[in-house]
Amino acid sequence: MSQHVLLNSENHRNIRVRTQRRAELGDNQMFAVTFVEELRTIQAHYPVFFQKDPQSGEFQCVALLGFEQGENLFLTEQGWDAPHIPVLIERLPFLIGMQNKGGEQERVVHIDMDNPRVNEEEGEALFNQFGSPTEYLQRISALLEATHLGLQENKSFIGMLNELTLIESFSLDVELNNGSQHQLLGFYTINEDKLAQLSGAQLQMLHEKGYLQALYMILASHSHLKDLIARKNQRLEQV
Repeated sequence: MSQHVLLNSENHRNIRVRTQRRAELGDNQMFAVTFVEELRTIQAHYPVFFQKDPQSGEFQCVALLGFEQGENLFLTEQGWDAPHIPVLIERLPFLIGMQNKGGEQERVVHIDMDNPRVNEEEGEALFNQFGSPTEYLQRISALLEATHLGLQENKSFIGMLNELTLIESFSLDVELNNGSQHQLLGFYTINEDKLAQLSGAQLQMLHEKGYLQALYMILASHSHLKDLIARKNQRLEQV
């Protein structure tokens, strides 16, 4: 269960957040939601696909971290084995909430008090002795703002891809070195044939919004599937 509460210096002065990267702290995730603005960094390390949100049914952009639920092949005993941690994982246990202020909705920072990262003994402090946000909390606030804006932008991005019918289902059969087989299902990608058949006006529309570059970055990221399979094989050899 999650317990999301409004973060404030009065009630949470002594709260600390564990920033180590471990499975028991919630990092054992098969994929991480990402957004257009993060793609330039994400695509350098992870294969990127689309998946339908189980609640809304809408497509969302995700970075693939493993081949089965609860598997993150970038997690090692030393921590996270990649230069960039997906923003929607790094920002945990924080999230953006909305608060009515003067008749208008204002974005505020919430914290999940039931998250295993939250404690009072070790980790990054949130407030200093004067009750002001620490550098860590300021950085998290910036990540949350980027996340909010990025997920809003995703709606426009996905909407345009749907309008142009560029998203198609994707499956992958993987045979590992030990002979075991895995099938990756429930993901979607860009239909390259339809992308190549778009008119000049449609391509210009995508380009003006920065979406054409995003599409090519997503397609280029698929080269990291080989890296992910290699990580899986290496993990099996260590068992």
